[in-house]
Amino acid sequence: MLDWNDVVEDVEACQVERVTRGPVDVDATPSRRLADHTTLRVGGEADRFEVARTDAELVELVREADAEGTPLLVLGGGSNVLVPDEGFRGTVVLVANTGVDGDVSHCGGAVVKVGAGENWDDFVAFAVGQEWSGIESLSGIPGSVGATPIQNVGAYGSEVGEYVYRVRTWDRVADRQRTFMPADCGFGYRTSVFKEHPGRYVVLDVTFQFTLGDLSAPVRYAELARRLGVEIGARVESSTVRDTVLAIRAGKGMVLNDADPDTWSAGSFFTNPILTEDEAARLPDDAPRFPAPGGLVKTSAAWLIQHAGFDKGYGHGNAGLSTKHVLALTNRGGATAGELVALAREVRDGVEQRLGVRLVPEVNLVGLEL
Repeated sequence: MLDWNDVVEDVEACQVERVTRGPVDVDATPSRRLADHTTLRVGGEADRFEVARTDAELVELVREADAEGTPLLVLGGGSNVLVPDEGFRGTVVLVANTGVDGDVSHCGGAVVKVGAGENWDDFVAFAVGQEWSGIESLSGIPGSVGATPIQNVGAYGSEVGEYVYRVRTWDRVADRQRTFMPADCGFGYRTSVFKEHPGRYVVLDVTFQFTLGDLSAPVRYAELARRLGVEIGARVESSTVRDTVLAIRAGKGMVLNDADPDTWSAGSFFTNPILTEDEAARLPDDAPRFPAPGGLVKTSAAWLIQHAGFDKGYGHGNAGLSTKHVLALTNRGGATAGELVALAREVRDGVEQRLGVRLVPEVNLVGLEL
């Protein structure tokens, strides 16, 4: 027999609450000098520099450049890009459309649309404060929300693709909006369909889905578990995970700090290599090995760099490896793009010569080649 008290409780649990946070003003200097808009603090002037604060402005500027045949660089937080000293001969559009709009219920969780120009870490802090569980271990990553699905940003055992509900884009080839559901995004290790078709899709907003609660997603990363004092798979307060991740990242120079040149970087410059079993078997016995999809093996780019003879702080002139983490190439003050490329090439070639693995840059090189 139907218990109407249970029905009423279920209905109340599924009542949807609307959570919104209006657009925030992105502090964007109108300077055409791209060093002012990138975390590496490197890059010359663009011929034209525009700030798009709404979806409509973003689409209009992209369509205008495409109609004119003008080279176009769409820039988010500037945290994963290296621009040449000569600048960019074309139009640079800074994505600055922000805002959070979500539907929240205990039976459906939180389904939240976020403007592509929203600062990623600000959104993570907001999500933790709202008790939307999942992305707390992705705290401290610089850049914008719109960039996260392109790279399938990940850290400490989590990837953003796990929480993507849909991605709304402007398709520059088809000249229309196109929305991608998770199965269409092609998410993999630091890749997606958006990265595989560079420049084609301009992200307008990203919708995420989270479970509700003040506990984190299960902790998957050994270093994080150790710092938290828990076993792999444990769940702890999301705010504690966020604080711990921020502390770990700060210790590695991976949290932006104007006073610390070790943070004047693009984060991890190289991806962790994915190897066949035969390739992995040729590494030294003590090299890290982790299972990867398709029977492949992931190893640590940082371990390879260090064991190829490049220590923390290694470098020449104004470009060097971080004194805290060898995977970050840093601008010690006044570095040129040429100096950073030369250092990256030296590290890549040194690892390949000594350990037989060719590192692949994670950073987007604009008009530059290793």
